[in-house]
Amino acid sequence: MTLIVGMLIVIGCVVGGFMASGGVLLALWQPYEVLIIAGGAFGAFVIANPMHTVKTVFGKLPKLLGGGGFNKAFYMDLLSLLYDLFDKSRKQGVMAIEEDVDNPAESQIFTRYPAITKIEPLMAFITDYLRIISAGNMAPHELEGLMDQEIETRLHELEEPSHAVTKVADALPGFGIVAAVMGVVITMGAIAGPIEEIGHHVGAALVGTFMGILLAYGFVGPMATSLEHMAHAEIKAYECVKAAILATMGGQAPQMAIEFGRKTLMSDKRPGFQELNDHVRSK
Repeated sequence: MTLIVGMLIVIGCVVGGFMASGGVLLALWQPYEVLIIAGGAFGAFVIANPMHTVKTVFGKLPKLLGGGGFNKAFYMDLLSLLYDLFDKSRKQGVMAIEEDVDNPAESQIFTRYPAITKIEPLMAFITDYLRIISAGNMAPHELEGLMDQEIETRLHELEEPSHAVTKVADALPGFGIVAAVMGVVITMGAIAGPIEEIGHHVGAALVGTFMGILLAYGFVGPMATSLEHMAHAEIKAYECVKAAILATMGGQAPQMAIEFGRKTLMSDKRPGFQELNDHVRSK
């Protein structure tokens, strides 16, 4: 929702300022200039990136419009899930959660948290390390090093869409210049015509430059930054799980183990101690 609001503010201020200065709105309507700029940028985007990155970028656009799903409610569910797993393991033994870990789709614990289970990489992260713990043959510091490596790899993977879109934003002013130069070529072909026609062609060429810069800094660049924020928000979930698992390996009670995880969260997403405690009890 904030993406749409931001776009409306950009369009309203830029177009509103142009019209308030005496500009004619239809003068900005140059569809062929937009075709050259947007089409060229998209083609370069496809050339520069593997197909899985292209698909990932377009797959994330709906989440970008919706603001993503890594909010306080999500993290409270994540910590509640970890509490349930740790509590069962503490009361019934580590092997008691083996069936839950091996078949999360049928687990009474995991199925209570659909917001978590639909994120397959995060689910794999949780279940894989709980399997390692149940094997009982890895020291905590070794497990921490392995987790750090996986989190770093996942961060690079999640940042790929942001980096790809940033390159598009960097290229858009250049494609605006391409459109402007092509407009000048057309103008030179009509140099002997009426002055009104020449003025129209020059205006269209300048709109090309304007469109390239506006799309780069008003829309595509900010979208790349939003994708980066989404990546870091998801990584926080992995860091939260890591801290809680290491705490429970160190002998902490389930309530204290999830407290270690809670402390890794950003202040605007972090539930209060009592708020989390009430949520865990309600689950």
